[in-house]
Amino acid sequence: MTKRAVLLLAHGTPETVEQIPEYLRNVVSGRPMPQHVIEEIQHRYSLIGRSPLTEITLEQGRLVEAELARQGSPTPVYVGMRNWKPYIPDVVRQMRADGVEEAAVICLAPQNSRTSVGLYRRALQAEAGVAGSGGLKIDFTDSWADSALLAEAFAERLRAAEARMAAETGSPVPVLFTAHSVPMRTVQPPTEGEGGPRHWPGEGTGSSPDPYAEDAHKTAELVAERVAGIPRWEFAFQSQGASGGAWLGPTVEETLDRLAGEGVKNLILQPIGFLCDHVEILYDVDIAFREYAAQKGIRLERPDSLNGSEMLAGAVAELAIQGLMRLVG
Repeated sequence: MTKRAVLLLAHGTPETVEQIPEYLRNVVSGRPMPQHVIEEIQHRYSLIGRSPLTEITLEQGRLVEAELARQGSPTPVYVGMRNWKPYIPDVVRQMRADGVEEAAVICLAPQNSRTSVGLYRRALQAEAGVAGSGGLKIDFTDSWADSALLAEAFAERLRAAEARMAAETGSPVPVLFTAHSVPMRTVQPPTEGEGGPRHWPGEGTGSSPDPYAEDAHKTAELVAERVAGIPRWEFAFQSQGASGGAWLGPTVEETLDRLAGEGVKNLILQPIGFLCDHVEILYDVDIAFREYAAQKGIRLERPDSLNGSEMLAGAVAELAIQGLMRLVG
């Protein structure tokens, strides 16, 4: 009988500040990184103590395995990281050693992009090899930005934050959804004769060759639809990098500037591109964006991250079952 498994792929994060230079080399595929950038990342990590991404992701894997068993589809769940331990190649080798022949693979980045999901897929394929020649047969989920259970998991967290803040302020509070920015060059090749960078790939030229921006906006729309009483919502891309060239926008800072100019005094920011706490939430949102908003006269709060959400485990289990069924078919 063919042994099947589920493999969850995630970003990974170092355990200590001292490991950050090696970790950043993995993130940028070995390209040189300025020392001041390394020191700034180390500073951010020091302010939050540590990033819990790896341990939370491993716990998410255990929750998905438990959910699969609960639904009558008991299947082992493995977790591999692209940029830190446990590395994807090491986990794939362990799967083969365990006798796994086929795997449903899900990237814990719901919105598909060449700079995220594409890199995970390549790291996986480089180690998985060719099925039938000692390699794993793979079903890879490219995108699950439109997952109803994912949207409900975010909405569950947002409802609680909205109710709490509305009670404190006496009125409903607008929401700013965010996802991680990526370099424009990776999602939209330049068009001849085009003047200046666009904020949204495909804007003014038809459909985009990379679905990331549309995927991110779709998730935000689905979450907003499920939370009654939001007076308005906005979308921005956060955590633009230090590399040269334009990055996908609008930025959170630009959006906060505009909202402050419109008289907004209270705001909920919910990152819908991240499934657990890590530096882009614990530092970028909880420290940097909150301080920036305060300088503009805006009180900024965020809902709890999904982390150990049972609804999230259900969403991933649903995708896993679909992938396993395709392998059988």
